[in-house]
Amino acid sequence: MHSLVTGGAGFIGSHVARHCLRLGHEVVVLDDLSGGFADQIPEKATFIKGSIIDHELLSDLFSKYKFDYVYHLAAYAAEGLSHFIRRFNYTNNLIGSVNLINESVKHGVSCFVFSSSIAVYGSGQLPMTEDMTPCPEDPYGVSKYAVELDLRAANHMFGLNYVIFRPHNVYGKNQNIGDRYRNVIGIFMKQIMENQPLTIFGDGMQTRAFSYIDDVAPHIARSVNMPETMNQIINIGADEPYTVRQLAEVVAASFGVELQIHYLPSRNEVLHAFSDHSKAQKLFNISSTTSLEIGIGHMAEWARQIGARNSRSFGGIEIEQNLPSSWRDGN
Repeated sequence: MHSLVTGGAGFIGSHVARHCLRLGHEVVVLDDLSGGFADQIPEKATFIKGSIIDHELLSDLFSKYKFDYVYHLAAYAAEGLSHFIRRFNYTNNLIGSVNLINESVKHGVSCFVFSSSIAVYGSGQLPMTEDMTPCPEDPYGVSKYAVELDLRAANHMFGLNYVIFRPHNVYGKNQNIGDRYRNVIGIFMKQIMENQPLTIFGDGMQTRAFSYIDDVAPHIARSVNMPETMNQIINIGADEPYTVRQLAEVVAASFGVELQIHYLPSRNEVLHAFSDHSKAQKLFNISSTTSLEIGIGHMAEWARQIGARNSRSFGGIEIEQNLPSSWRDGN
């Protein structure tokens, strides 16, 4: 089987690519390295540096490799920042996805696996279940939901099979800990390694269920071999929610340091977000997931080995109004 993994140099994508190889797939990784790293691409995968925005490149790749499966994990997943980079968000996360869907239809791809997000749900729907009507509250969630709708339309019109996963707050090895706009666990670890206090927006009472990568990536990879997952939307991840304050305590403990917190003004975000995983548990026979303490411990060990990656500011802010000061001034 020939599989395309977009974003395969990034966090979740690199793990999915590795699991696809273990399943016997011949894997092509497409990544522009804007958020990923070449050394994270599995050795046996074929690497193509490029963007899903380049529809001519995609046309050539699909013609050359005759992909059976597409695993679409390329996205700029800075949910909070998406309010201020709307054009960039929709170009990369929506138009780029549509380019992939077009080629998948034209070249007869057997299944299109899409990594969506629980950001599609919005707020006030807890626990989030797949049968709820999405009501995203930020451009990132809007773009993800739009792709979900487009996949459903492509299935109805052209018979393109899909599997949509809605993971949430995934963490672990290969996460970009140099990105100060997203990945709170990576941000905390980088701050600890640079002897800085942990920064928390608001009072830290926001709740999230943090999902270890090994509880997510293997199921995404093998979903194409399961008829029961075809044309389904599946929440996947950990069940137990934690406050951001509790998370900070666990991360500090994993490094053996005293917790120091610098509280920042609250930002516009969903305060409580966690989902129900009954469907995934039944489909994939999941009986347990990795505890936060164990998962954070594994990630901390890896982070200490690679060190604190250099942070870089996003260079294309489109709207300055209401932009958090810590994102504006580089602190």
